[in-house]
Amino acid sequence: MTGANNTTTTTDTTDSRGAYDVIVIGGGAGGLNAALVLARARRTVAVVDAGEPRNAPSAHMHSFLSRDGVPPLTVLEVGRAEIARYGAVRIDGRVEQVEPAGTGGYLVRLEGGATLDARHVVLATGLHDELPDIPGVRAMWGQDVHFCPYCHGYEVRDQPIVVLGVHPASPGQALLLRQWSSRVTYVPHDRPLTEEERERMDARGVEVAEGTVSALLAKDGRLHTVELADGRSLECAGVFLFPRMTPNDGAFAGLGCEKDEQGWLVTDRAGRTSRPGLWAVGNVIDPRAQAVTAAGMGAAAAFALNHDLVDEEIERDLAAHRAAGRSAAPVAAS
Repeated sequence: MTGANNTTTTTDTTDSRGAYDVIVIGGGAGGLNAALVLARARRTVAVVDAGEPRNAPSAHMHSFLSRDGVPPLTVLEVGRAEIARYGAVRIDGRVEQVEPAGTGGYLVRLEGGATLDARHVVLATGLHDELPDIPGVRAMWGQDVHFCPYCHGYEVRDQPIVVLGVHPASPGQALLLRQWSSRVTYVPHDRPLTEEERERMDARGVEVAEGTVSALLAKDGRLHTVELADGRSLECAGVFLFPRMTPNDGAFAGLGCEKDEQGWLVTDRAGRTSRPGLWAVGNVIDPRAQAVTAAGMGAAAAFALNHDLVDEEIERDLAAHRAAGRSAAPVAAS
């Protein structure tokens, strides 16, 4: 793990007993920021975190104001220490299932048998990147093989870049990357170009190298060459590809939340799902969200969630107040 290790021990715990106002599932930027806001609002909060952030392979985080160039694991370590400062609990574990509780709220079952009770649950579980089965891709993913030009395009500016055609959005990715370098090559692999797309490539100055990729080769630990099946080699400083993305939502699939036509959870602008008391932020609802975007979504959801809890409490207190008033009313003399 990269970064100052002494910031993690204050937040890690295996105590998974008790009830909470909010349980946050997922300890990335979105989940931690939601927990931070809620803990500062004096809510009881637990963050269940399996410790497998999507951006863990990346050496540095970019396009995050005040955190540009910082290792992503360092950002998470700092975030864990910050939520602990306000009393939030971090539980090392994986959620097996989320289900409605009989008395309202939710029951969160962890692998291993422990259970948690919560009035509200925030889903910040991210997504899974399914990478093409090409030798070298997995080994260099997050280092010299990337998805997001806004996160990593600047680091390979003006150098040779290869885009692998493995997704319907791959041609657009190549056209976009031309913004960072005049030396962009698109390899169709299993995503051949249409005539219109080829014309766009020509107009934009993107070279097309017909064929399929057989391997990515490294030299001295860094990507050096894209090898094609016909024996040709393309020297490059960075490879970009568009992975197949699927939301990590298996633990709450049985709750019947509304999804869009691509299978992503639908929320309102504050992060409310179609299920009352269940919220979602970050990549589990938006595959395009960067860490800074997820953090903002976590904060927005926390603001709205706390207001919903306050409204619930006002209604409860008002009912109790009225009941007490009726029981204390004097009995009229007969």
